[in-house]
Amino acid sequence: MTTPSPWTHVTQAAAALAAGMGVGRFVYTPILPLMHTQAGLSVGAGANLATANYVGYLVGALAGILAPALVRSRAVLRGSLLVLAGTLAAMPTTHSTAVWAVLRLTAGTASALIFVVAAGSLLHHLREHPPHLSGWAFGGVGAGIALSGLLVLVLRSVSDWRTAWWASAALATVLTAAAWNLRPEDPASTLMPGSTAKARTHRWFSALFIAYTLEGVGYIVAGTFLVAAIGQGSPGWVGSGAWVLVGLAAVPSAALWARLGRRRPRTDLLLAALLVQAVGIALPALVGGVATALVSAVLFGATFLGISTLALATGAQLRFPRSVALLTAGYSVGQIIGPLVVAPLLRHGYQQALLLAALVVLAAAVAAGVLRIGFPHHMVVVRPTAPGRRRESTEDAGARDPLAPHSAD
Repeated sequence: MTTPSPWTHVTQAAAALAAGMGVGRFVYTPILPLMHTQAGLSVGAGANLATANYVGYLVGALAGILAPALVRSRAVLRGSLLVLAGTLAAMPTTHSTAVWAVLRLTAGTASALIFVVAAGSLLHHLREHPPHLSGWAFGGVGAGIALSGLLVLVLRSVSDWRTAWWASAALATVLTAAAWNLRPEDPASTLMPGSTAKARTHRWFSALFIAYTLEGVGYIVAGTFLVAAIGQGSPGWVGSGAWVLVGLAAVPSAALWARLGRRRPRTDLLLAALLVQAVGIALPALVGGVATALVSAVLFGATFLGISTLALATGAQLRFPRSVALLTAGYSVGQIIGPLVVAPLLRHGYQQALLLAALVVLAAAVAAGVLRIGFPHHMVVVRPTAPGRRRESTEDAGARDPLAPHSAD
């Protein structure tokens, strides 16, 4: 098999992440206000549909933990992309909330499988390449958000919620074609002998897991309700426009955080990103106005992908087995909890929900602060040289590709 160029791999992975996450998961955010006004969807039902999607995401993440072969399968990637596009196209064919819930749950499962396959592929195949390559690939999520958000922004003035779903399905199909030949992580890649996570790394991974799970709780509230929250006190275009800005800010963010990782420890950057994100989430609840909404969108978009890439890279640096799937599972549990926790607050608008989300992200920052205490920045790196052989060296992990694992998950 011919090995694709690094940028070909980046493009294919970015397309997969744009379809699976940027469109498949997050197009619901700008379409939600349209479904409230045009399809008769209640606020509570909207939150329940979001939860169904996050439950599906957890199912997909758990599948990656229990059956690791799934996340190394091209058939699973392709099947998940097709299923995802199908669920998007099916949303406007019914007015049944129960059917919508099943479709969003199925879409969540497909999104998680796409993410873990694509992330594993990047962390494995690009680990010897500069950090910005993987960063740009993860930026595909932001590109998908921006494209789908722009699509909804244009269609909202000339069509209805049904057309928005069909258009998003068409966009996902195009991205699926671009991602079709993405090469998953090699099936033969396993932990090298002697590279199993040692007990002394468990406490750092535990702090990381807690921080990333809490981030899932806080970020998903903004990720689900930010457009609706901004739209309550601003002209109709501002909410959708802010969501496009979230996507645009997210596109280069992972690459920029990766470059910063060459100068600062990931643990410091993770703490900083969480603090900035907390400010971004709280702003619309504390200060009104269009300018505040746009600043909030930039801060949120510039951090949520950076936090994910930094967390996944830190788990890989600790050489914790199946760290991507485990962290993704914790993240998805947080995403299920988030909408459920804020649902009672939505009767009074979205301000209280955003403030609570900001506080949860601050709690994640506290856990990230604990992670920094005594963190083993110098690790023994196991590098494959030839079948049956390996080469070990001790170096500052922060000086290498911050998205590159020191062993395969």
